Amino acid sequence: MLEKVVIANRGEIALRILRACKEMGIRTVAVYSQADKDLMHVRLADEAVCIGPASSTESYLNIPAIISAAEVTDADAVHPGYGFLAENADFAECVERSGFIFVGPTAESIRMMGNKVSAINAMKEAGVPTVPGSNGPVRGEPDQVLELGRHIGYPVMIKAASGGGGKGMRVVDNEEQLLNAITMTQSEARNSFGDDTVYMEKFLEAPRHVEIQVLADGRGNAVHLGDRDCSLQRRHQKVVEEAPAPHIPDDQRHDIGMRCVRACEEMNYRGAGTFEFLYEKGEFHFIEMNTRVQVEHPVTEMITGVDIVKEQLRIAGGEPLSLRQEDIRLSGHAMEARINAEDPVHFHPCPGRISYYHAPGGNGVRVDAHVYTGYTVPPFYDSLLGKLITWGPDRSTALARMRNALDEIVIEGIQTNVTLHRDRIFRDAAFIDGGVDIHHLEATLR
Repeated sequence: MLEKVVIANRGEIALRILRACKEMGIRTVAVYSQADKDLMHVRLADEAVCIGPASSTESYLNIPAIISAAEVTDADAVHPGYGFLAENADFAECVERSGFIFVGPTAESIRMMGNKVSAINAMKEAGVPTVPGSNGPVRGEPDQVLELGRHIGYPVMIKAASGGGGKGMRVVDNEEQLLNAITMTQSEARNSFGDDTVYMEKFLEAPRHVEIQVLADGRGNAVHLGDRDCSLQRRHQKVVEEAPAPHIPDDQRHDIGMRCVRACEEMNYRGAGTFEFLYEKGEFHFIEMNTRVQVEHPVTEMITGVDIVKEQLRIAGGEPLSLRQEDIRLSGHAMEARINAEDPVHFHPCPGRISYYHAPGGNGVRVDAHVYTGYTVPPFYDSLLGKLITWGPDRSTALARMRNALDEIVIEGIQTNVTLHRDRIFRDAAFIDGGVDIHHLEATLR
């Protein structure tokens, strides 16, 4: 079992990790920037180390500073959370080479799945369905590239192999646009990711975003924890998530889950991971794998009773996976609303001091948030304040509890997107019916 863990992150996920560690009797080290000295997990950690100024490049992305914090506190592991360095293979490698345990997959797995081309090829070998496409980087003479576009069929999408967060993606409607779109995407990918490799795939026009949560111990044992629907998005950023995904047959849900399990077994994958799919016309198409804990992991925890962060820590501590697939039972329905410090109309970030904060409560309500009355939201980082999660024995109850919770939550002093959730999203007739596609939210906001 791990004895002391450096939490290499901030905000709600850092507090989430700290709580799991405390329950397990693991001591914690909070690393923080100069702007984050008042974060709740910094106050609660056994030890805290300032690793740099407000800029994330000089603090939360500063690998030597984080390694030094682990050394001076005599920690034995580093948990990266999500974002920042969580999917940085060089960081994982540096942690391990420095004599610490990285709470996550091996650097090799992160590299393979972080590159979309190698990830897609690995999934094909494992029998996981993928989107029809170039089956590798787009190369060759212009005539060959144009022929490839005709073979796949328009519209197509050009994607950066090392992309993420909605960057490095471009939809092409016809042949006349193709070559220029490839050049532009390569340039964007080079500037954003240091890698101009792009690939081409069929553009699915009205898919849903459905993902499968997995856990594996790196010893050939793996399980899936069901699926999540994350289709409510704005600019490719998730806004609401739910589990299980509505209107998907249970046998199909089980089949795609077991394909993901087999892929983990073949890769000898270690830790938590998420296989992301586009789901259209009753078919799953793999798009990428996230090799970390997800923002939306609580909805899966609510319907399975499995504490994903604790499982990460146990696996990192060398324990074999204690769960078998037959142990996993899905119960009820859960929803998550991301609460952000932003203008609910124009979506501009709105940092500042929270003059009053009141969290909602009641049966089936969970709040994962790091804010409190008097806390000042800094302007330097992501605007996520926390997540509001509700569970019910069925979807309609989870919806009703979410509406009640959104009526109860109070955040004063700054603008938030609570009104967007309360007045529009969770009272939208199409969303209430379930199964909306990834374009639905942006269409309703026009």
